[in-house]
Amino acid sequence: MIWEYIKSIILGIVEGITEWLPVSSTGHLILVDEFLQLKVSSDTEVNDAFISMFNVVIQLGAILAVVIIFWKKLFPFGKENNPHPLQKDGFGAYIKMDIMQMWFKVIVACLPAAVVGVLFDEWLDAHFYNPWVVAIALITFGIAFIVVENWNKSKKSKITKIADLTYQTALIIGAFQLIAAIFPGTSRSGATIVGALLIGVSRTVAAEFTFYLAVPVMFGASLLKIIKYDGGFDSTQLAILGIGMIVAFVVSIFVIKFLMDYIKKHDFKVFGWYRIVLGILVLGYFTLIK
Repeated sequence: MIWEYIKSIILGIVEGITEWLPVSSTGHLILVDEFLQLKVSSDTEVNDAFISMFNVVIQLGAILAVVIIFWKKLFPFGKENNPHPLQKDGFGAYIKMDIMQMWFKVIVACLPAAVVGVLFDEWLDAHFYNPWVVAIALITFGIAFIVVENWNKSKKSKITKIADLTYQTALIIGAFQLIAAIFPGTSRSGATIVGALLIGVSRTVAAEFTFYLAVPVMFGASLLKIIKYDGGFDSTQLAILGIGMIVAFVVSIFVIKFLMDYIKKHDFKVFGWYRIVLGILVLGYFTLIK
């Protein structure tokens, strides 16, 4: 089983890198699975079920990195550093209304994907989670990144702070997130960033809001996968899942900090070109070789 632990480490690294860069973590995990498939059971159905669950639940490690890095911007309680309390005195003085309002907007943005995920999760897994859909989505949104960045180049961002996001803007961004919930390879962060840029949100705010959206989305998706998983957890499976989550957490810390620094001076076109090249390679592999 040592080799399976090594695979889990590799998958954790892939998750930690690709979850936050707009290149699709789910798409990469599906593709890596073609060459480096986990083997936790001799029963094919149980093994496939575990992999499907693993590819989603491993994201909890990446989410923990967001919570830690942005804790002060995410935790809505505390009397210190609270310029917008619900009330001047009493319990309301401990509620940070600016952060609470941000969370309300996050919830609004998550509603479209949450509804589709609950209703069609298994159907989407069966029909769209394959290398062909991943490749097409990689190429399509790679082109979208380049087109949107070129179109946006001479335009001034209308929204430069998280607090300036309206509920309508949040819902529009959430609609783009829905595309990623349906088509693996789209990239949840990629779709929301493209949507945000199109409606005048700055790159920094688009990336940061995308991180915030990931918290309830991934917690919800992971909980749904764990509830539906009927393969039973043994010590080996728990160890493999735990190792993947820990590695994803550590790698995510570095990648999130890198991305926030990177976008202050650069646009997202390099990720668009990467997606296009990768998508073409995937199509070529599964057309000509496999």
